[in-house]
Amino acid sequence: MKRQYDMLVIGGGPGGALAAKTAADKGLSVCLVEKRPAIGTPVRCAEGIGKELLTDFLPPDPRWIATEIERAELVAPDDFSMLLEPKMAGSEVGYVLDRKVFDRELVWKAAEAGAETYVKARATAPIMRNGAVAGAVIEQHGKTYEVDAKVTIAADGIESKFAKWAGIDTTVPLREIETCAQYLMTGIDIDAQMTSFYLGNEVAPAGYVWIFPKGKGLANVGIGIGGGKSGAGHRAKDYLDRFVKRKFPDGKCIELIVGGVSVCKPLSCTVADNMLIVGDAARISDPITGGGIYNAMYTGRLAAETAIGALEKGDTRKAALMPYDTIWRSSNMGKALERNYAVKEIFVGLSDEKLNAIVHSISKINLEEFSTLTLITELIKANPSLLLELKHLKAFL
Repeated sequence: MKRQYDMLVIGGGPGGALAAKTAADKGLSVCLVEKRPAIGTPVRCAEGIGKELLTDFLPPDPRWIATEIERAELVAPDDFSMLLEPKMAGSEVGYVLDRKVFDRELVWKAAEAGAETYVKARATAPIMRNGAVAGAVIEQHGKTYEVDAKVTIAADGIESKFAKWAGIDTTVPLREIETCAQYLMTGIDIDAQMTSFYLGNEVAPAGYVWIFPKGKGLANVGIGIGGGKSGAGHRAKDYLDRFVKRKFPDGKCIELIVGGVSVCKPLSCTVADNMLIVGDAARISDPITGGGIYNAMYTGRLAAETAIGALEKGDTRKAALMPYDTIWRSSNMGKALERNYAVKEIFVGLSDEKLNAIVHSISKINLEEFSTLTLITELIKANPSLLLELKHLKAFL
């Protein structure tokens, strides 16, 4: 590990990997550090991503695609099931990835482009000079290194300590963090080409249960619940265990992961002097689904592109890096985050009765494309009684 780089990337997930690769492709000296001993483990998501979203970055590869999803199912609290065929399901169909392979592939591509990569290498503090980030203190294998960098990318995920240490308020309110648990299950009876989403306050308060197939009889079965709903006997795993016992009594659990997902608004600003914040560290996971693979990759690449331009001009102060923050907020992704946060704020407070009414109403709507925007518009048309609950979404219609 050298003592000076053009760019230091903290975190080896999809956002950090895309940032490192993008910068290395342009000839910058890049150091990527990942605190865990292996890239991609433990897996901490349901591993789903839309086809079009993925191919914006790289072509699909059978090595890291577990299964191809063709349709989605939405299940109401009363067990009424609505099927979304491909033309309606939009980004809810696509691929379920093998993140253990996928994440490593992304980091390998960064390394092939020239980035130096280090695992079990933890950033323990930022190096600050004149109030600006100038690199980080890195601990690896019992040794401590002071690594200077002209630009630092904070891509350290939901835990995101680095930006906080650098003076950024990264606090997520308890009610706006989903507590999650997921089993990898085998020996279960599922449609291997369909994702399923279960709603209801008894099933997953202020959240949902998901089933993401990874092959015949194999699936990620997980849950996210509102942080304010968790407590003794009502943890995410407790709700998940009850669901699994009812739905898959003979299934076998071969892996368990737990974690959190932010469903809050993004950070008020995602840049500082010599630093850019990407992915979950910037709180840009989708407030409705909690999904964040695409958002991390998009912001990781964009952050690196912005940094490259700033370095070429010899100015990496906050003002010079602000185009990153401005561009992602005005992008389709940024607009979707704003809209979906407003939707989430309404839906987490709905009773099961109203959730039933919504799913039944959706099933009667002939939508050419299932998206949040068209759904809201058509839902109000089909069920005027929901207008009161949805009135705050008029700004997005």
